[in-house]
Amino acid sequence: MSKRSIVPFGPQHPVLPEPIHLDLVLEDEKVVEAIPSIGFVHRGLEKLVEKKEFTEYVYVAERICGICSFMHGMGYCQAVENIMDIKVPDRAEYLRTLWAELSRIHSHLMWLGLLADAFGFESLFMHCWRLREQILDIFETTTGGRVIFSVCKIGGVRKDIDKDTLKGIVTILDKMQKELKELTDVFIEDYSVQHRLVGVGVLTKQEAHDVGAVGPMMRASGIAQDMRMLGYAAYKYLDFEPVVENDGDCYARTLVRIREIYQSMNLIRQCVEKMPEGEIEEKFKGMPQGERYERLEQPRGEVIYYVKANGTKFLDRVRVRTPTFTNVPALLKVLQGCELADVPMMVLTIDPCISCTER
Repeated sequence: MSKRSIVPFGPQHPVLPEPIHLDLVLEDEKVVEAIPSIGFVHRGLEKLVEKKEFTEYVYVAERICGICSFMHGMGYCQAVENIMDIKVPDRAEYLRTLWAELSRIHSHLMWLGLLADAFGFESLFMHCWRLREQILDIFETTTGGRVIFSVCKIGGVRKDIDKDTLKGIVTILDKMQKELKELTDVFIEDYSVQHRLVGVGVLTKQEAHDVGAVGPMMRASGIAQDMRMLGYAAYKYLDFEPVVENDGDCYARTLVRIREIYQSMNLIRQCVEKMPEGEIEEKFKGMPQGERYERLEQPRGEVIYYVKANGTKFLDRVRVRTPTFTNVPALLKVLQGCELADVPMMVLTIDPCISCTER
């Protein structure tokens, strides 16, 4: 009988971008069980609803996470807008969608770079982040920020994008797509990359359903579910289908995220092409009264916003259920039976964002 040992993994580790801790139960080099400990980051953001007016809380929501900050602000705004029955102008919805898809591109490129770093491909890591800088430059041009943008507000958006800048964004993406093709071909075709990814960390379709996986983690296991299909913001006007792979391994999850980058580029082109004229915000009066669930598709998967308002300028409750929290059971599932050397990739395979998970 093999001797069992427990090896601590994280919260500090060379390949960990986030402070997650796992106690790995090993038999020789094989992981037989993983016991998670989350809770290293606490900022009391949900408690701040008692001190920040509902119009100001959007700035707090954005700071839940720096990577998907725009979508956090967008989800909160949509919940309050639905409570107050505010009709957001079409142009504002298109602009929100454009920024949301830019966020998805920069998040997936960041993840690809971290994955390359996890299996020791440093130059590939650098090239992924070099391309990501172009997306951050677009954000800086259109919003003034590179991490926190503060352009989403209840009733619409704070800034408009002129026609020349919109065309320039498409030009940048067209040029970037050629470089991206060369980059992603390495992930898809290189033997050494395939050796580390193919058949590693398999999550079957039934397992993904049972543990409640979301986002690329779920779609790579053959479940075609994407919250954008609900038709919030401008997605109801755009043509797209969920990106799905069926093998459920690390390679499939990589393919899903790569294909979603190209999909996001196409959605941005559709936004620019169909962008309507008009106002970018709807003025409103009064205070919110009621409660609302709002579901969005962040780069990591489905995020749920629950907002409860009492008719005053301070909300009763804001609760956020983030995709990383939902994907932790899926991570524990794929860790069972993997080799110790593959653990960093297994952790990265859910694209962890502990800043989102622990607030």
